[in-house]
Amino acid sequence: MSVGLISSASAPQNLNAVSFASAITRLMPNGSAPLVGLTSLLSDETASNIEHGYFTKTMIFPSITVNAAHVAGDTTLTVVAATNADVVPGDMLLNETTNEVVLVTAATAGATTISVQRAVGTTAAASMAAGQFLRTIGNAFEEGSVRPSAVNIIATRYVNNTQIFRNSWAVTKTAAAIPQIAGSGHVSESRQDCAALHAVAIEKSLFFGEKYMGTRNGQPFHTMEGMIPRIKAAAAGNVTTLGATTNWTQFEAALDVTLQTVTDPKSSNIRTVFLGGTARRVIHNIARLNSTYQITSSETSWGLQLDTIRTPRGTFEMIEHPLFNAYGSTSVWAKMAVIMDLSAFSLAYLRKTSDANYNAAGALVDNGVDAEGGTLTTELTNTIKNPAAFGIIYNFTAGAAG
Repeated sequence: MSVGLISSASAPQNLNAVSFASAITRLMPNGSAPLVGLTSLLSDETASNIEHGYFTKTMIFPSITVNAAHVAGDTTLTVVAATNADVVPGDMLLNETTNEVVLVTAATAGATTISVQRAVGTTAAASMAAGQFLRTIGNAFEEGSVRPSAVNIIATRYVNNTQIFRNSWAVTKTAAAIPQIAGSGHVSESRQDCAALHAVAIEKSLFFGEKYMGTRNGQPFHTMEGMIPRIKAAAAGNVTTLGATTNWTQFEAALDVTLQTVTDPKSSNIRTVFLGGTARRVIHNIARLNSTYQITSSETSWGLQLDTIRTPRGTFEMIEHPLFNAYGSTSVWAKMAVIMDLSAFSLAYLRKTSDANYNAAGALVDNGVDAEGGTLTTELTNTIKNPAAFGIIYNFTAGAAG
């Protein structure tokens, strides 16, 4: 992880033109076919030994750990230094315990404190206990804001054995001039990192963001409401927290509340379920424990592969969301499912995504800085026209018969 400009010193050993950089992989949380999406970014290469060195880039999911007790009025938070490497001013953080959203106003990588604006949303500021987690849920900036700090994903060198089976961006002019074996160079790499981080920021806000209107640096400042706060506010009865075990009857009841209304009469009652890996596993176990199946001697494989759930009243298509899995299998997100009626959900753009480049050929010159970069900007909101058709299920823990 690196905040600021990428310089020639930023690259890990052997990345610049003397490396296995053609095997750089991006573990990006988007796309319906992630493996194909990843491999299409790369050029082919040949391994010359059973020990094969390559460089990886992994999407970052910043999370701050509070390291001391704080009262509701504190705007300087004591945090675990090791968790303060990837957060920059403008990031929105959600307290997983109290649901308060805070805005980072100052942060230094590796420092033991960060400065925040409290209660940026409808949830009031609350006391924090040591050990609580603050998860990033996107970023937000006031009108007329200055360019945010660039965040880059730095490649990591990795050696593995072969096996028989398979968001501002900025780069110094020096780094831009250094060739790479694979890809289009450091400029292209930094732009792609920026695009990936930008997409993730929007994605998280669509789920977790809270509505807020205020000022920052003397300018209007506003954030949108994501799906989860909207469901909680407009369809509280559609929010279910499961117990230690969940059987089919209980699971069906949690799903059924989202089927009371039909948004599009031309189509059947179909819902899309975004869920974490733990939640998906529990659903599979519920199906296994409430089904009868037979294994015969001619079978070479057995078990359930469940992507669609059909109840008497509707169909639920499951999509495991990689972002929900970012913090481990025991996190609230991994054990959660968000149910959507896609026909009732849309994005509304005030300004579609634009890329303001500087110091590139034909672009504006930015104060004579010996670097090339740019900033992606999007202004939008989401509309949920039938929140009664949405739902949230928390705390998938274990399946049960019944």
